[in-house]
Amino acid sequence: MTTAGAVRTDGDTGDRSGIRTALAGLTTRGRSFLAAGVAAAICAYVLGQSDLLRVGLLLAALPLVCAVVLYRTRYRVAGSRRLSPGRVPAGSEARVHLRMDNVSRLPTGLLMLQDRVPYVLGPRPRFVLDRVEAGGRREVSYRVRSDLRGRYPLGPLQLRLSDPFGMCELTRSFSSYDTLTVIPRVEPLPPVRLSGEAMGYGDGRQRSLALAGEDDVIPRGYRYGDDLRRVHWRSTARYGELMVRREEQPQRARCTVLLDTRAIAYEGAGPDSAFEWAVSGAASVLVHMLERGFSVRLLTDTGTSVPGEGSDGFAGVNQESADAAGLMMDTLAVVDHSDEDGLSRAYDVLRGGNEGLLVAFLGDLDEEQAAVLARMRQRTGGALAFLLNSETWLREPADVSGPLDRGEGRLRMLREAGWTALGVPRGASLNELWRQADRERSGLAAATGGEGP
Repeated sequence: MTTAGAVRTDGDTGDRSGIRTALAGLTTRGRSFLAAGVAAAICAYVLGQSDLLRVGLLLAALPLVCAVVLYRTRYRVAGSRRLSPGRVPAGSEARVHLRMDNVSRLPTGLLMLQDRVPYVLGPRPRFVLDRVEAGGRREVSYRVRSDLRGRYPLGPLQLRLSDPFGMCELTRSFSSYDTLTVIPRVEPLPPVRLSGEAMGYGDGRQRSLALAGEDDVIPRGYRYGDDLRRVHWRSTARYGELMVRREEQPQRARCTVLLDTRAIAYEGAGPDSAFEWAVSGAASVLVHMLERGFSVRLLTDTGTSVPGEGSDGFAGVNQESADAAGLMMDTLAVVDHSDEDGLSRAYDVLRGGNEGLLVAFLGDLDEEQAAVLARMRQRTGGALAFLLNSETWLREPADVSGPLDRGEGRLRMLREAGWTALGVPRGASLNELWRQADRERSGLAAATGGEGP
């Protein structure tokens, strides 16, 4: 990501505002020289000392001359910024590269470069650039880091000009800026089998034929390169030309990731809060399912999804899967608490048909919302829930005291409805919970003699 702009360092107005701008740029040294010169001139007038008057005039004239010369200096500089990378996980560093080009015919003086950066990314970077020759360039870089996800503006770039004596400084700003996107942390997940559809395309995939029976297969004409084992001899004899069976059309496995963003469902804030764990977990599952070839959809309690997402979600294992992952990460980078009281809107979106595998990251649930989730299970091929109960999340892992009835009761309701439901304690690893969910599903399948959820 690169942005560029150019500024002129000359003052062409020549009016009173230009003079005021030049005088306002006087540094502490320049103001001190000016004050000392005026004081010396007054004392020289009172005492009748001509030599002191000359010293006073020199002291007062020096900062004024520096301000005028600096303000009227004519050269143009161009600046550009490049982020590497432009999208970075929370807790990781990105590097910002700045480049200054002197596009005028005159060499510059001393330049002080400053980029405006939000405080969560670190201190404002400042650089001092020596004289830049005509047509020359200078390149500098700095690092930014944030533990909080979000979209952060970088810029505009500010250029501070100074005279050789340090009497005056003028600031010029570029108009362009960039945006750094800090996405949630993504934890690699093991390839376990959580539903009857083990892979997006694989042994567990569903296939749709043209018609059910062998006699009802609709053939098509033979094309160069078709496998001769697919020749349909009955149709060949009927039509008098070589006919082949149509290819089976794979039906891509689907996965919906439900993220509970209700403000009343979470307590605490910051990078280690339960809500941030849920957002990071949703991001990890989305990326994992995309890599396995699932059609993936992100859904929140408000019923909204990712802009540009199709009715079946984003498809994985193709050229657009990286772009799809980027869109979902950008959405999760800025997702915030909602004012919703329940999960009814999400249920309205899901109840249109079989949604395949449903993976939900949930906060505190009351009895009514647990009942809504129980009805959601009937619309899915498999359902997995991670419940972040505030009563257990806000306690230290070693603290086993305190009420657990509410959280255990909600987990029991979900399991009775067919969910594979797990409680998430503070500091838990999604990787381990993902494996635990597979073990529980396998145990349930063995106990019931069938395929688990």
